[in-house]
Amino acid sequence: MSRSILAVALALVTLCSLVAGAGVAGAQQSNSATVSLSAQPSGGHTVTVDSVTLPDGGFVTLHDASLNDGAVLASVVGSSAYLEPGTHENVTVRLDDPISEDTTLVAMPHRDTNGNRIYEFVSAGGAADGPYTADGSAVVDSAEVTASATISASAQRSSGESVVVDRVELSAPGFVVVHDQSLLDEGDAVGSVAGVSDYLEPGVHENVRVALDTSIENETVVPMAHRDTNGNEQYDFPDADGPFTADGSAVVDTAAVTISSTSTVSFPAQSSGGNTAVVDSAYLPDGGFVVLHDSRLADGQAVESVVGSSAYLEPGLHRNVVVTLDDPLDADEELTAMTHRDTDDDQMYEFPDADGSYTADGGAVVDAGDVAVSASVDMAAQASDGHTVTVDRVDLNEGGFVVVHDASLFAGQVEGSVLGASAYLEPGVHEDVQVTLDTPANESQVLVPMAHRDTDGDEMYEFPEADGPYTADGGAVVDSADVTVTASATISDQSGGETVVVDSVTLADGGFVTVHDGSLQDGDVFESVRGTSAYLGPGTHTDVEVTLDEPYEESGTAIAMPHRDTDGDERYDFVTSSGADDGPYTANGPVVAAAGVNVSTDGMDSESSDEMNTETEMADETEMGTETEMADETETTDETETTDGTETEMDGETDEPTGTSSTSLPGFGVVVALVALLAAALVVARQR
Repeated sequence: MSRSILAVALALVTLCSLVAGAGVAGAQQSNSATVSLSAQPSGGHTVTVDSVTLPDGGFVTLHDASLNDGAVLASVVGSSAYLEPGTHENVTVRLDDPISEDTTLVAMPHRDTNGNRIYEFVSAGGAADGPYTADGSAVVDSAEVTASATISASAQRSSGESVVVDRVELSAPGFVVVHDQSLLDEGDAVGSVAGVSDYLEPGVHENVRVALDTSIENETVVPMAHRDTNGNEQYDFPDADGPFTADGSAVVDTAAVTISSTSTVSFPAQSSGGNTAVVDSAYLPDGGFVVLHDSRLADGQAVESVVGSSAYLEPGLHRNVVVTLDDPLDADEELTAMTHRDTDDDQMYEFPDADGSYTADGGAVVDAGDVAVSASVDMAAQASDGHTVTVDRVDLNEGGFVVVHDASLFAGQVEGSVLGASAYLEPGVHEDVQVTLDTPANESQVLVPMAHRDTDGDEMYEFPEADGPYTADGGAVVDSADVTVTASATISDQSGGETVVVDSVTLADGGFVTVHDGSLQDGDVFESVRGTSAYLGPGTHTDVEVTLDEPYEESGTAIAMPHRDTDGDERYDFVTSSGADDGPYTANGPVVAAAGVNVSTDGMDSESSDEMNTETEMADETEMGTETEMADETETTDETETTDGTETEMDGETDEPTGTSSTSLPGFGVVVALVALLAAALVVARQR
């Protein structure tokens, strides 16, 4: 097990600096390195740093108040993407673990000491990416963050039937409620309610459409975030479900709404695999469709030029409308987006027999954009176990792969930045593409999915010898997304029985790695525990030897599971507390890794080994996310408190299992089926 002495030295330096700087309210400065953090409400998932200056580039990191107690590594709760040298304003930092209680956070500029543009302070045990300092003290600013909600809405056209809220972030379940202007004019909190969104889970939601129950005029509307205080997922205000608040006031935004009968559409230039195109925005006062035409439209061939149409769109504003093309494009072409009515109200596009276009100023409502036939990729922010990530959508013109790079790609490490590649993908559109990372990501960071061709036609990814990236406008076709990794583990097949060696385990907040046997898949959450490591500090630990309390007497499966030290006593209390303390790290399910243990004394027990490997290969045939129905049926809001004061949920919200395979096994079927059982058992344990 390797640990860096530099981590200890850094802890002492930083702790001393914080003691010396106690009581300083404003930002500190060193050689123009500065940071400013204001008190603010947060939806619990992101925090905005007002300003940070990084003379040599780097990151701005958020620490919780445990930093003042010397918890230098464990206090890290989130870090920004890499920031170029200079001053940056309004930097959004995604938190590794959402907060559900008010807390004091400390913003600290960090260097990129190894130049790879990946924040590795925690995983490196403090040996990389240390903070900027001034006179022996870290450059910091602190502020109170209120766990509540944030909401933003922009001026928009409306048919009077709906309003679109750009973004809402909730620290607890709730709704978006749109109030009309009478809230501002008369203070009528109940009578001003014009519409309520569907129930929203905690987290970040974009482009939330709120259907209006009462009509509005040209006026200012007030979107307001409300809690689901009684947990029934129905809006019951004023009897329940009051608003989220910050500084004694409801969390709101305002937006000017203009009632308009004039349609609009925006279609920017873009790259595509030739199978789909994305309309940036479309306003349809009476509902209808967005239709794409090719160049024949300019020749008057209104019908023949149609190359694709959207699904039916409700009246109002729509953003990021994906249109599937009837026939794939085989060359770059300018397409024209046109808004069409649903004249016969059957919600089916039937032009020219019906469904003529919207018009304005005597002509059809259109916008044109160049479509480069290449590829497109889309990947959303997500939690990961460090071994797999999901790319939401890939559109490939000629087939190929989606390859996940880390941020060192932007530092020129084209080949070295590759973490993993998908299986071969046929030409066309692919959704929810899971990519297994050959090099695990053991730190929260920005990852970059890139579309690659299969240049030699062998359906095997072989870059850099072959299979270069798809390009458009002189650059590779990529997207980027924040990927949160709070823990990861790798374990290899091994012989023995009295000890198990975990190849690598990363613990963002410190804790333990526990070895379960295969009975975990039968629901034996506590009985399956064979042994647990000593307490491990925050960071990455290699070759962790776990002495088993109950040795293996025959070949079987070892499941490595990183656990938190939720009560801060550096003792593993998960079993003795019946799951109330020291629960596992999660990323859409418990973080786990599995491997085979062979205890044969006469060479190789081939029959046991074959059965064991067959068991672990089941993941390739199991659809991830379908095995957690039991957890969904036992959904609660039970939480256990971590050492840094945040709350981690161990309940039915783990709607997808986390299956991290070992480095030598092709899958993790043995764990896929147990995630729901684990979540359900923990719920039962807490209810005792």
